[in-house]
Amino acid sequence: MLGSTHGTLTTNSRHARVAACGRPPGPAVHVHGRSAAVEDVDVSGRPLHSTVPDLDRFFRPESVAVVGASDTEGRPNSGITRQLIAWAERVGARLHPVHPSRPAVFGLPCVPSVADLPEPVDLAVLLVRDPLPLVEELASAKVKFAVAFASGFAETGPDGAAAQARLAAAVRRGGLRLLGPNTNLNAFEEFREDLEGPAIALITQSGHQGRPVFTLQELGIRLSHWAPTGNEADLETADFISYFASRPEVGAIAMYVEGLKDGRSFLLAADRAARAKVPVVAVKVGRTETGARTAASHTGKLTGSDTVVDAAMRQFGVIRVDGLDELQDTAALLARARPPRAEGVVVYSISGGTGAHFSDLATAAGLPLPTLSPEKQAELHQWIPGDLSVANPVDNGGHPVGDWRGRKIIDAILADPSVGALICPITGPFPPMSDKLAQDLVDAAEHTDKLVCVVWGSPVGTEPAYRTTLLGSSRVATFRTFANCITAVRAYLDHHRFTASYRSPFDDAPRTPSPSVRKAQALLRPGERLSEHAAKQLLRAYGIRVPREQLVTSAAAAVRAAGLVGYPVVMKASAPQLAHKTELGLVRLGLTSASQVRDTYRDLTDIARYEGVELDGVLVCQMVERGVEMVVGVTHDSLFGPTVTVGLGGVLVEVLRDTAVRVPPFGEDQARAMLTELRGRALLDGVRGMPPADVDALVEVVLRVQRMALELGDDLAELDVNPLMVLPRGQGAVALDALAVCR
Repeated sequence: MLGSTHGTLTTNSRHARVAACGRPPGPAVHVHGRSAAVEDVDVSGRPLHSTVPDLDRFFRPESVAVVGASDTEGRPNSGITRQLIAWAERVGARLHPVHPSRPAVFGLPCVPSVADLPEPVDLAVLLVRDPLPLVEELASAKVKFAVAFASGFAETGPDGAAAQARLAAAVRRGGLRLLGPNTNLNAFEEFREDLEGPAIALITQSGHQGRPVFTLQELGIRLSHWAPTGNEADLETADFISYFASRPEVGAIAMYVEGLKDGRSFLLAADRAARAKVPVVAVKVGRTETGARTAASHTGKLTGSDTVVDAAMRQFGVIRVDGLDELQDTAALLARARPPRAEGVVVYSISGGTGAHFSDLATAAGLPLPTLSPEKQAELHQWIPGDLSVANPVDNGGHPVGDWRGRKIIDAILADPSVGALICPITGPFPPMSDKLAQDLVDAAEHTDKLVCVVWGSPVGTEPAYRTTLLGSSRVATFRTFANCITAVRAYLDHHRFTASYRSPFDDAPRTPSPSVRKAQALLRPGERLSEHAAKQLLRAYGIRVPREQLVTSAAAAVRAAGLVGYPVVMKASAPQLAHKTELGLVRLGLTSASQVRDTYRDLTDIARYEGVELDGVLVCQMVERGVEMVVGVTHDSLFGPTVTVGLGGVLVEVLRDTAVRVPPFGEDQARAMLTELRGRALLDGVRGMPPADVDALVEVVLRVQRMALELGDDLAELDVNPLMVLPRGQGAVALDALAVCR
């Protein structure tokens, strides 16, 4: 595994790291107990900066109370008490057992109640079935933190959720902070003190799922903290992200998340980590309906739409992986590797087949494998036979590995300024070649600031070249599979690229409403769906272009309107309940004469009468033909609130489902990034003779829709602009149809 490449961070080095971000990580509000109020809010009243709870006294308390302590052999509380006593000794805390009928526990004096504690206590561990009655006592005793192991709360259903709500309310009233309920002892594990370098801080909602990361210590990877958040009645994942991102010893945060308690809090915490350039790697379950249902039953929290969760994580630089093996390997690499000097990756092997196989997988995953320059290839051919390819991947043919040439080849590759990482897949032990190759890689890694990775493919894993040489190195990243290596290196490059240009969207979020909001609010109809005409007026209030159109209630008025709008025209039936007019035959295109307009008016009203639809009129609209049909919309997510979607529009939106999502606030860079995620992005660049579309105008519409979502908040339940016709470059974009639903 990868060892330290820049030593242990000190407090001063953390300040240097923050300075490198270009700005401090927001107005950090350090408080004991509950987070202080934050006055900086956006137009919807939501906070724009996270607070950092002062968890120092949780992880390193001076005094601890164990309520329900026991030393009766065979009792669960006895084993827990014994472990807590050992933990308290390691962290230098004084421990006080609390039990109503025991004078002593494991030789330590025992007091009958919290009120009888001999000193103020930083942390109370509650080994009781129902922690609620104790909360008031803890608050009176000025206890700062409590841990509740008890289960039977939100994870069990409505009754348990109600009990958890009562517990959370009591904690808020008391002013202390609570971990749990339904948590475990992971926070009190024994961490190795002999390991150096930046550490991984671990957050899990299921303790067993953190075991693979915890055992990285046996491979020389340092861990500093473990936060088992449980049901998160009070302290939540976001609190620990914010705290860990501020710790100088933390090089990366690894998480196993089943459900997020609050989407906004999570994004603010992720923003704080991104500002501090601390990578966050997460396994988030709930990609499937089954996974989401299982996670909810386990933690009692909403999992949220996985599409939105995925987009929100990507938006704020959280690296999402699928497996626990990927979590441990990616977090280990990101915690300890220096920032890349270049993005180029070179694959180096003793087998042409191995190099070709790995290169195919790496290229498909998006790793940049540049072709080495002719000069560099000529240099490598000093030691590698001329009939072998050294363009990248580099195939040495095997024999040069066994002598002095092996190290020369590695050093020459690492000296290339276009190379930021060297990856050497060793598919199986082949002594003495593999032993010599492993040692050369370790020695070269000690003399370079570039990333050196090895994939040791042997299924045995007991070979000295692996166990001693590679794992004994503090500078080589060692993986067991091609896939995990590629995932980790891609995340490494992505993270540093992301943080190098990161600007917090919360810094530029609107604080005051725009002049458009009053006009828009006057158009809303609480609890109703707006007609197309009314929805377009809503868009117009926010400066989004719509076609020339008039709403008419007679055939004669339709003819007059067509003359004013200009032929050819489009005619549509208009009513709030008409979400899909085309399917009912209530849209007619390309009308070029007064007679066609008259006849169409009668046809549309007849169809509406037959379908039982009460119209508010017929729209006579300007016809806009040439452009790319897109969709831009707003929906509300149960976790994150308003979200903005952009994608291919027209009928394709339901067929292809080619869309990208962001959670406001976001800036122009993210609006443009949404477009790059679309499979049909090439349509905007012009295909089959079509001119390039006005992407700038499309981005402007996305940003205006975002502003609408932020300012109207819950009043606007849904907005669907489809199609938004994006005209050729320089001509703008026009909302041809719109649907809006009010709360």
